Amino acid sequence: MGITQELSVFTAGITLEKLPPDVVERARYLLLDLVGNIVRARHDAESTPALLAAVRALGMAAGNSGVFGDSARYTPAGAALLNGALGHSLDFDDTHAGGSLHPGAPVIPAAFAAGEMVGASGAEVLAGIVAGYEVTCRVALALPAGEHYARGFHPSATCGAFGAAAAASRVFGLSASGVADAFGIALSQCAGSLQFLANGAWTKRFQVGWAAMSGLAAATLAREGFIGAADALEGRLGFLNAYAPSPRPALAVVGLGQEFELMRTAVKPYPSCRYGHAGIDAALALRAELGLKPAEIEHVTYGVSNAGMLLVGLPAEKKADPRNVVDGQFSGPFVLACALVSGGMDWDSYRLLNDPAVRALLPKIRIEHDPEIEAEFPRNMSGKVTIAARGEVFTRKVVVPKGEPENFLTAGELRAKFAGLTDAVLGTDRATRLADAVLAIDTTPNLASLMRQAGPSMAARLAGE
Repeated sequence: MGITQELSVFTAGITLEKLPPDVVERARYLLLDLVGNIVRARHDAESTPALLAAVRALGMAAGNSGVFGDSARYTPAGAALLNGALGHSLDFDDTHAGGSLHPGAPVIPAAFAAGEMVGASGAEVLAGIVAGYEVTCRVALALPAGEHYARGFHPSATCGAFGAAAAASRVFGLSASGVADAFGIALSQCAGSLQFLANGAWTKRFQVGWAAMSGLAAATLAREGFIGAADALEGRLGFLNAYAPSPRPALAVVGLGQEFELMRTAVKPYPSCRYGHAGIDAALALRAELGLKPAEIEHVTYGVSNAGMLLVGLPAEKKADPRNVVDGQFSGPFVLACALVSGGMDWDSYRLLNDPAVRALLPKIRIEHDPEIEAEFPRNMSGKVTIAARGEVFTRKVVVPKGEPENFLTAGELRAKFAGLTDAVLGTDRATRLADAVLAIDTTPNLASLMRQAGPSMAARLAGE
């Protein structure tokens, strides 16, 4: 049996009853995390107005499917696109270190759109989400992701299309052969380029939403009997061979059904590229420990892996002079400067793009490749910060950043992150009710009842728009 078939059989057969309880619980919290991102981005991401206008112009704003944080209704495709793009718009969504991607943003919106199409229960949707996470992450591991990145691809979008297809297929109740067809159809649509780094483009957000929509479309076509390409993943002209130079297909199915990559997925405590998080952790720790003031800092070095250099370190001149939010999200110097100046790094930190203290610190921060940190990759997105100040040198290495599975956020911290993202949009009471409903999704007989709580009250909506 090839890996496409193995993943198809796994996807078709997954049920919550067969899953370990800790996997089900973690899936609920990963869902909560993405919903919080979607709600805030619907009202606070600079790319949202253009995205909404395009969806309306394309005729996708007249349907029965919901978008979190929005009182309007959309077509299933429109809802998948919007929830996916919004979920990734703050760059605050979950990450998988081994696959070097964000699995939740393409997978969860596809599962929800499929669920609303067929009136699925919350348990069916959650099972689809677990299947989608496993497929997304395992396909990325088989590339492997580092070599895929080197070719300029964005695995959250490319691998995410297959995960979204898996999620929607499971919600639809497709057989293993139907899931395989969906994978073969997704193969014709998987795309995502890192060229957004050149100018801080919004395409990173869009292509993840497109992956959610294309996965939903693939599963819908398969449901209607449309035949997809065979051996979509391992075939001679399939995804792995076409998108990476030396794929290792067997890695996609190692421990399948026994070990869950979903449990190796992290939640971000900071709304920026994950490769900067170890540096933020280290900078905040040194700042607190030493009572360090920005004016005392002579220079800072942040050691990262090659993959980290590509995203937060190069080109050095551009990273030292971020001009917009996307630039800031992928600038190691900026996120470290924010941490050292303000003692934190949250969504409001992007208001500091032109802050004089931050600007003064940027030229003093250098990102460099560190062989010691490279040795931790891809198992960990580690980093090492060295600060010269007060005539001394202080170093802090962070192997496992906050939010990684071995250093995961507590239930209270996850609820606090959700509240911090949603209270301003929904109001505290409505946000709390939504959080409660999301965390009880597996007891919901029909997804529609949960989605009714997803939009803001009229007063909050008017205030936000």
